Order: sequence, then structure tokens, then C-alpha cells
Amino acid sequence: MQRPTGITVMAVLAAIGGVFGLLASLALLGAGAAVGAAGNGLGGLAFLAGIIILAYSVLSLVLAYGFWTLKPWAWPLGIGVQVLGIIQAVLQFMNNSANVVNLVISLAIAGVILWYLYQPHVKAAFGRA
Repeated sequence: MQRPTGITVMAVLAAIGGVFGLLASLALLGAGAAVGAAGNGLGGLAFLAGIIILAYSVLSLVLAYGFWTLKPWAWPLGIGVQVLGIIQAVLQFMNNSANVVNLVISLAIAGVILWYLYQPHVKAAFGRA
């Protein structure tokens, strides 16, 4: 079956995000190590943030591969990533780290992606009925 255009777009965007995330995580890991060596407690926080971003970036690259090759496991992974995105947006809003506009945009994007992933032709492309 031919890959739906929206899945191709999402695969490319996930790959780009994953690569940039890897670069950011390496920068944070390096900064965390440097600041931590100076005896500052913020080094551990930067290091932890680097680990979290590294994990999310690897997840994005795995998702990009799964979307590009239409692997059956990529569909539920895509759903899970969007649900995590919704949870993250709400938590950031509740923590006053994001404003209402950011929350609405994040929820709208995740909602559209979830809607798209549940379209019959997209589910069929991943072998889901």
C-alpha cells in the first residue's frame, strides 16, 4: 500500500525533530557535566533535562522510521506520542510555563494528528481495520 501523504509529512517532521532533539540533548548533557564539575547544583538538572530530551528524541526517530516504513507498531506509537504531547501541554499550562494560546495551539495540533491517525485509509495503511 502507498504511504498516505500526511504520514510522509509526519515522518519527515518527526525525523527533523529527532535530529534537533539529539543535538539539544548533547548540548544539555555537556553543559550539565561542565556546570556539575564546577560544583553547581544546576548541573544535575541540566543533565537530567538532557537525558529526558535524548529519550524523547530517540522516540521521535523511531516513530519517523515506523511511519516512513508503515510498520504496524508505529500507529499505536503515534497515538501514544500525541497523548503524551497533550499531557505535557496541560502540565505546562498548569505549571504556568505556558499561556492559553500555547495550550490551545498544542491541543489543536495533537487533536488534528489524532483525528488523522484514526482516518480509515491511514489505519488501513498500518494494517489496522
